[in-house]
Amino acid sequence: MSQSNYVSLGALGVLAVKGIMKKFDPTTLEIYRALYTSVAEEMGIALRRTAFSPNIKERRDYSCAVFDARGRVIAQGDHMPVHLGSMPMAVASALKEIHLQPGDMVALNDPFAGGTHLPDVTLVMPVSSEQWAVSSNDPITNNARSQKALRPSPSQQLPTAHRPLPTLFYVANRAHHADIGGATPGSMGMATDIYGEGLCIPPIRLVRNGELDEDTMRLILANVRSHAERRGDFQAQIGSLKTGAARLLEIVERRGKRETTEYANHLIEYSARLMRHAIGSIPDGDYRAEDALDDDGVDDREVGIKVRISIKGQRARVDFSGSAPQVAGPINAVEAITVSAVSYVFRCLLEGNDVPASAGLMSPIEVIAPEGTVVNAVHPASVAGGNVETSQRIVDVLFKALAQALPSKIPAASQGTMNNLTIGGIDPRSAAASREFSYYETVAGGMGARPTHDGLSAVHTHMTNSLNTPAEALEYAYPLRVREYRIRKGSGGKGKHRGGDGVIREIETLAPARMSLLADRRKRGPYGLAGGDDGKPGSAAIIRGGRARRIGSKGSWELEAGDRVRIETPGGGGLGKQ
Repeated sequence: MSQSNYVSLGALGVLAVKGIMKKFDPTTLEIYRALYTSVAEEMGIALRRTAFSPNIKERRDYSCAVFDARGRVIAQGDHMPVHLGSMPMAVASALKEIHLQPGDMVALNDPFAGGTHLPDVTLVMPVSSEQWAVSSNDPITNNARSQKALRPSPSQQLPTAHRPLPTLFYVANRAHHADIGGATPGSMGMATDIYGEGLCIPPIRLVRNGELDEDTMRLILANVRSHAERRGDFQAQIGSLKTGAARLLEIVERRGKRETTEYANHLIEYSARLMRHAIGSIPDGDYRAEDALDDDGVDDREVGIKVRISIKGQRARVDFSGSAPQVAGPINAVEAITVSAVSYVFRCLLEGNDVPASAGLMSPIEVIAPEGTVVNAVHPASVAGGNVETSQRIVDVLFKALAQALPSKIPAASQGTMNNLTIGGIDPRSAAASREFSYYETVAGGMGARPTHDGLSAVHTHMTNSLNTPAEALEYAYPLRVREYRIRKGSGGKGKHRGGDGVIREIETLAPARMSLLADRRKRGPYGLAGGDDGKPGSAAIIRGGRARRIGSKGSWELEAGDRVRIETPGGGGLGKQ
């Protein structure tokens, strides 16, 4: 649809869609954008405050979103891009597989059904105008306001077998559980197929009619480590969805079903219009680039990713043909990850912070990711690192291509890895000597230099929007000690604008444990642009008895009490000649 299909008439907005004039009030549209976004944000706050694991509570490794009755995303919280761009595919799978009734919740983590990797578990819940009351023995305690919002009025408490219960919205969240089973603690090890990575959950009902399905929960908990922590995080996700449902019903009660539904549609159409305008500002043409992951952890060869971005008018075609075939190691990305990375990069081209984060953003963009490649792996490929490592490289190659068209807007490469570190074993501090622990963390690095500013140091960039676990929280929760945590000075690439520096993080284990590392950018540093230098690659080592042994970027190792793991993360690339 061309930009000429839209006109603005004073205080009245008009969208021309397929010849049908749809009127909306711009002020009301902005109110609804803020309302729906606030619901997603409040869901995230509820999840963070009630979660048990430091990975969710401290690192904020979660995301929340609101969807319309057709399963189209309306609003997202300011959470993790790698989750948010792929969550719509998970919701679509849930709705395809299960006929949801009010009070039901679906859980899934299957990467081949819209998931990302197994530790990321998505919960989906319908929001009905006749939402069921919260059960009195529900494991989640809700405040009185939320219970009132979820409880049907007396006139609605009628048998529902003979009348439909209209679904107005769906709410969903995705949280990274610090362990989901598999061969190694943290479920981020070197499996060569998905069966070795952990418990794969297809779309299943976790909650029925407002009641937690204890049989399903027992089955899940029997296959994961740190049972109490896992149960607590699942319950936090359930409570988060109920919070979102309550707030949406409050909006419907105030504004009515018709208006809330209409403005959800307007938000999707409006975001599509903004994305078309952004794409229209890019010069027509084909823009190509390639980059590579260091290796897959099994074979020492680079794993290449190629892209061709074709811009024609207000549409974009993103073609990954020519990328490497899927590999044995755990760096394969499923289609949802690749689409998520494309969504993130093009969303970065939009100006302003008030763009509706809705399904409309992807409507002018076509993504071609050939099946059986590292950007669209097929079952039973191992995928733990596709979510965290390959997603970053896809972003790098997309920005590298767009830099040819928009040199004044595109930054140099950021660290290009999440430096995934997992450590697990038995916590000797527990009264129950058999208590397991699973620690997971991604480690910050350098941001690439920007066209007018230096890159930032020691930050999480691109597909991750998390934090490092505070030393106090880490040492309280696990038998670990942070020995060093500082900026890695001089690791950013030189240039007119310097790349940000990475970090050095050294952690000592106080008990025997098994450690896994899943990282990248150890062989080639993040690229500079316009004559700027590349950032320095990262490195890792295990220190035992005062002697450091350098280790590869991907693998698992046995640690003794007193061993230290030292992670030095890459710096960002520089931009422009000095």
